[in-house]
Amino acid sequence: MDDSGSTVPRRQLGRYLRELREGAHVTVTAAAKELEWSAPRIWRYETGQVPMHPNDVEAMCRVYGASRETIETMRSLARETKAHGWWHSYGEAIKDWFKLYVGLEAAATKIRHYEVSLVPGLLQTVEYMRELIAIDQPSLPSVESQAKVDVRLRRQRLLARAVPRAPYLDVILNEAVVRRPLRDRRAMTRQLDALVVASQQHNIKVRVLPLDAPLFRWASTGTFTMLDFPTDVRAPEPTTIYMDGPCGAVYLDKPHEIEIYEQAWRSLGELALDVDKSRELLTGLAKELIDGA
Repeated sequence: MDDSGSTVPRRQLGRYLRELREGAHVTVTAAAKELEWSAPRIWRYETGQVPMHPNDVEAMCRVYGASRETIETMRSLARETKAHGWWHSYGEAIKDWFKLYVGLEAAATKIRHYEVSLVPGLLQTVEYMRELIAIDQPSLPSVESQAKVDVRLRRQRLLARAVPRAPYLDVILNEAVVRRPLRDRRAMTRQLDALVVASQQHNIKVRVLPLDAPLFRWASTGTFTMLDFPTDVRAPEPTTIYMDGPCGAVYLDKPHEIEIYEQAWRSLGELALDVDKSRELLTGLAKELIDGA
């Protein structure tokens, strides 16, 4: 089953509306004033964060001087944005700004991820998830904590799906990620073992960036994810760069932004250990934890 839901149509519609506005030389402030809306409302539409009613789309298009044909196309796309993916049923367990990412992740054909501090959510064991949630939100009720675990486990299912074909996951971990143990050291051993097992799957690649590696290009980027989408469609989604934190997220998809992160990824790839040496490192660290327990 295709779980891409409404995310990609929303993003496409938002991008088209932004291009129409900019092509008409209308600022967000001017558009908001003409439509009697708030500027943040237009921003949410243009970044694909919320579904749109066809009438609202038409109102925006009229302000931008769009043709009747363009308006009808935009209205049709707006109707597609009403569809809901599985993540909408989890309510508060997924922040609104993260729902957009989950939808994009489900629609991607390739996911590239560089991680500075944590094992990526798609590769975390349940024990790792639970400790992470407990540290971040120690007073969270157990029911809500379990809901967050359930969301992460549901996300992981996309790596084994058959239809559409599972995405290719390419992960580069800073060595500090795998050297930072959980409070339960045996649980960390199981997490390291899980990384080794995952890296043996045909669509998953796990590499480690050694602590003694020199600086890579654009090292100031920190943790980031690059999402690539199907190219055999009429209007393909651009590669999207995603970064998040406890309070929100950033999405980048302009050509010059993509190029900077492509440069960073290439540099990381040149400095990281290859897959086999990365597995050896992970296996050795797991053994050290067992011996030291």
